[in-house]
Amino acid sequence: MNKVLFTLILLIPILLLPRTAIQAQGSDGPKVLISVDMEGIAGLVSGESTGRSGADYGYFRRIMSAEANAAVLGAYDAGASEVVVRDSHGSARNILPDLLDPRARLIRDWSGGPLSMVEGIDESFDALVFIGYHARAGTADAIIDHTMSGNVTDFAMNGVSLPEAGINALIAGIFGVPVVFVAGDQAICDQVKELFGNVGTVAVKKGIGAASDGLHPDVANRRIREGVADAVRNRSQYRPYTMTPPYTMVLKLKSEASIYNGSFFPGAQRTGDWELTFTSEDLLQVIYAFNVMNR
Repeated sequence: MNKVLFTLILLIPILLLPRTAIQAQGSDGPKVLISVDMEGIAGLVSGESTGRSGADYGYFRRIMSAEANAAVLGAYDAGASEVVVRDSHGSARNILPDLLDPRARLIRDWSGGPLSMVEGIDESFDALVFIGYHARAGTADAIIDHTMSGNVTDFAMNGVSLPEAGINALIAGIFGVPVVFVAGDQAICDQVKELFGNVGTVAVKKGIGAASDGLHPDVANRRIREGVADAVRNRSQYRPYTMTPPYTMVLKLKSEASIYNGSFFPGAQRTGDWELTFTSEDLLQVIYAFNVMNR
């Protein structure tokens, strides 16, 4: 039989399917958002390497991109129907798009809205993954520990001191989306287990004071891919991270100028020497206040 004719015969059943049926194939898997920071990736130990002027920035943005892609591949290994990567570091223009699996979408740059590091999150997502994350400001034996900006010494919500992973998990919790996996240094892995309870983690390095003892990037990528796949497959085991409103933020900053400026935000109160307090029933309003105050 003519090869062209044989191919057409094989295709006829597919071509006769309704358009909606064709679109539905492969669309029943979980939808996954992957938020990628930089300080917690394998090998990185200096803040100088995280910015465009740093001599090693070009190298480490490739490591960041590779870890992001390892997470993407893990999500697809677990049957994901859609994967969105959110570049969450600095300029939010660090991940090299061509190093990601072409099935994934990439969110770059900042919108200016309160979703920030989890831009794109909504009720349609089934799981949230954090890659390259780091511990909150002031954490012992942590690599480049900070909370959003170098101006913040502590961010507490309803009495709980939170790292960026906790802040972003709370935002996702509004939409009912659980954090299922976190990769970064050992300190952030310990913190998210304390906060979330059950969560998959991979520590790609461990702090020794300001130094780092870490995995080879290839080993880190393999463990991230395997860890994400396992977490996404078992996503029903994880619960969204939530708190009961009202939400009271206590923010401690490093300078009098910042505190004075932040005190003019509507509803903010100065409650200490370098401390501001803000309360709202709306979590995103609190996050917006934080984004304005910590500058």
